[in-house]
Amino acid sequence: MKNIVRFLLFWGVNTLSLWIADELFDGIAFANTETLVLSGLVLGIVNSFLKPILVILTLPITVLTLGLFLLVINGLTLFLVAKLVDGFQLAGFGTAIGIALAVSIISFFLNALLGLQE
Repeated sequence: MKNIVRFLLFWGVNTLSLWIADELFDGIAFANTETLVLSGLVLGIVNSFLKPILVILTLPITVLTLGLFLLVINGLTLFLVAKLVDGFQLAGFGTAIGIALAVSIISFFLNALLGLQE
């Protein structure tokens, strides 16, 4: 039961982070609330399964850029979610990188407030 609550909290944090980014930036848009909630779920799934693989595969370039390439990976995962979820739009890949940075920062603070940091 504890794992289900933790999953729901992470899903809520992802969704809230995307909503805040939508309110702050013009380059991101959701067709409706259902799209926002689904995007939060898909983002969590992509971050859990695909992102670790991308981080490992791009480790050499990440080391060479002193970790800055992780911003590109975050942007790529957010851009992928926008392509997978109908009604979720991003202005472009550059916008995805900037918004992914904002979503990461917002999620970090929300997770810290809820005590979800690992």
